[in-house]
Amino acid sequence: MTALREGATEEGLAAIVEYAAALRIAYFGTSNEFSDWNTALHTFTFSHAVQQSLSRLPSVDLLRGIFDAAMSIYLNRFLNVPPSPIPTILEFNEEPDTLLEKFLEILDKRQQVNNAAEIVARYIKVGGDEGKFLAVLGKALLREDRNFHSIQMIEATCRQYNMVAQANLLVDRASVLIAAARHLAAHSPTVRGQGQMFEIASRLHHGSKLYEGIE
Repeated sequence: MTALREGATEEGLAAIVEYAAALRIAYFGTSNEFSDWNTALHTFTFSHAVQQSLSRLPSVDLLRGIFDAAMSIYLNRFLNVPPSPIPTILEFNEEPDTLLEKFLEILDKRQQVNNAAEIVARYIKVGGDEGKFLAVLGKALLREDRNFHSIQMIEATCRQYNMVAQANLLVDRASVLIAAARHLAAHSPTVRGQGQMFEIASRLHHGSKLYEGIE
């Protein structure tokens, strides 16, 4: 309420609340139960929906959603006790493209949550193109047997990152990328059966005979 009285816009306030929700994921403690990832994700995607709705059609009813999201973030504070720290990279020299390859490689192993965060921090430290990293996040998502939650996470991350960049909000955009990377790493690798299904569909579309030569 204080921010609104001092002139903050509804959309701007919603963006800050959404950022706070992303931090719950960025600092998510790996000592939590695995299902608690969804608790943090639901708050993030709800706050994202509120922010996007306010940017399209501001209303008093939607404004109430900001307070609902803020209370959910507060109630989720136990998810960051203890917090997983954002990696601090003092000096590091490595090609950004090499780090992108390493990021995809570590997603071939289970529960590489902290390693994923460190690679993102290194990538940003050496001046890697953050937009290019968003594309790699999308590629990593498409490799997996993605579900609604994982799609929501990456979609909200991409929109939030672009919105923060355009609005010049004084927040650490790297934390948004780290949140997405940690969430994706926590849920990778899957069986990756969807990719095989798409490959078969593509081959059939191009007239390939899948069982030719098989007796």
